[in-house]
Amino acid sequence: MSTGRDNEAYVRPLGSAVDGDFGVAVTPTSSSPVPGWRHTTLRVASLDGAAVEHDAGEEETLVVPLVGSVRVEVTEADGTTHAVDLAGRASVFDGPTDVVYAGRGSRLRVTGTADGPSRVALCGAPATKADAPRPFRHLAAADVPVELRGAGRASREVRNMGLPDVLDADSFLVCEVVTPAGNWSSWPPHKHDVERPGEETELEEVYYVETRSTDPRGTDPVGYLRVYGSSDERPLDVVAEVRTGDVVLVPHGWHGPAVAAPDADLYYLNVMAGPGPERAWRICDDPAHAWVRESWPDEPFDPRLPLGGSR
Repeated sequence: MSTGRDNEAYVRPLGSAVDGDFGVAVTPTSSSPVPGWRHTTLRVASLDGAAVEHDAGEEETLVVPLVGSVRVEVTEADGTTHAVDLAGRASVFDGPTDVVYAGRGSRLRVTGTADGPSRVALCGAPATKADAPRPFRHLAAADVPVELRGAGRASREVRNMGLPDVLDADSFLVCEVVTPAGNWSSWPPHKHDVERPGEETELEEVYYVETRSTDPRGTDPVGYLRVYGSSDERPLDVVAEVRTGDVVLVPHGWHGPAVAAPDADLYYLNVMAGPGPERAWRICDDPAHAWVRESWPDEPFDPRLPLGGSR
């Protein structure tokens, strides 16, 4: 029976991983360390007209507005400077956002420019595979591919702003997933924790979560995430109830489902990276549940998708 015995190690409820100006900070050296964590970082700040600064060092960074608009100022390793206003969005449920990529050695300053609240995520990973830092890039929201995955009650919307065929990066893969109320995503359960050329890549993964009530009364919106071991040699047991600002970490093992409660839409931002030479998302399904993919061609997508408007 699942007990969630590893929740303390791999779940960070909002307020439990604060680092200076960042209300959420998951890094190998953060004040709330994660056992064995090496390849991915996530920092989230609420700006509300203020600014946050980040010296990337050996990390590459993707700036993702979650709520509101921001101004991003970047000084690259060679001294080249850039300043970009990101339009952002009213919420993570309102479609893709424009983003900024900054290579290793960059210094960043991000300032909230919206009249109301603004919240931004800095997704990162050590970027030492290429000889030189990858160049600065501003990706418009219109250039972010949106795809629908799964079918029926496993339908979800995926925004691929940081995957290899969209963004030239050194190490990380970044995407957003939106699951309508009552649906399951990260299904069937899958893993990516072993390097098997052409079949599977070894990747750590961060789930940063936001939820939205679909109840007009505004009842407490929750979701649920599951992570479990893929072998007796690497046991893992996480069962987490999640809300806006919570983080669930996947060091290895099967992960899924990510469940949206019947009265709450579920969003998560995924950051993945690993030690292997290939920057690719290659996965292996849990054989106990892989058969469900065979039923999808006969099931339509959930008509509520995409939540943010037309594809």
